[in-house]
Amino acid sequence: MNKLLLAALVSGAMAVPAFAADYTIMAPASPGGGWDQTARTMQEAMQAEGISGNVQVTNVPGAGGTIGLAQFVNQFTGNPNALIVGGYVMVGAVLTNASPVSLANVTPIARLTGESDVIVVPANSELQSLDDLVAMLKADPGSVSWAGGSAGGVDHIAAGLIAKAVGVDPTAVNYIAYSGGGEALAAVLGGQVTVGISGAGEFAAQIEAGDLRALAVTGDEPFNGIPTLQDGGVDVVVQNWRMVAAAPGLTDEQKAAINADIEKLVASATWTEALATKGWVNTYLAGDAFDAQLTKDIAATEAILKDIGLVQ
Repeated sequence: MNKLLLAALVSGAMAVPAFAADYTIMAPASPGGGWDQTARTMQEAMQAEGISGNVQVTNVPGAGGTIGLAQFVNQFTGNPNALIVGGYVMVGAVLTNASPVSLANVTPIARLTGESDVIVVPANSELQSLDDLVAMLKADPGSVSWAGGSAGGVDHIAAGLIAKAVGVDPTAVNYIAYSGGGEALAAVLGGQVTVGISGAGEFAAQIEAGDLRALAVTGDEPFNGIPTLQDGGVDVVVQNWRMVAAAPGLTDEQKAAINADIEKLVASATWTEALATKGWVNTYLAGDAFDAQLTKDIAATEAILKDIGLVQ
């Protein structure tokens, strides 16, 4: 073979990128919420950065993600191309729903993001401030209906902790659970509830447009000029977190390959820009450190849920 031709062929072969796995990412909630946004942001970034040639997102809503979690475990055991997003909400839902399937049945890969919740009211609400909300809650807890994500999730926990912090029985909180942030948003905008509580990124566009008024965020730092609960005299700090997991029954090599792809994702410009736009904090943690942290988080969540009467 001509040496120049051989050199060209070798050079061309070396220029071909490494094989990129195709992935299916399950968002165990309805479209529009935080898990759906996380899955679709992963999809966009992994394809844009060449980490994966083809990423599909599926939605399986219900019961705080535990319906999707059970389906994921049953359908994808041993499949290295299947991922599922989850997080704080799922930890609580497993406990409150007495789910037979838990995060112990999947392969945790990494914690990805952290996000503060935001408490909002419709623009025409009589509640102008956090003080107004606290006063209404103290006067008649049942008169304040809260729209948020699944029962036992971070939104529900935050509402219970707020009630407890201001001297109201947390079990008296009138919390209405929705399967996704999109449904909760519609309930708030439609005036079907008193307040909404969900991830800051999920309500950001409507706050900016003036359709919703933000009263406070639940994290330890203000977000887009919105004060924290502590700034308003309510001593509560709660931050949601989201993770990605793989199917059970994988080999060490398969898990390592997925970890490598997720590490590339988190380091990518597309992902970094998306986090800044959505108000998500990069809380990336992987490997044994994440496994240990997840164990601690599950124990802490169980303690909080018992404290506010959601788990016996």
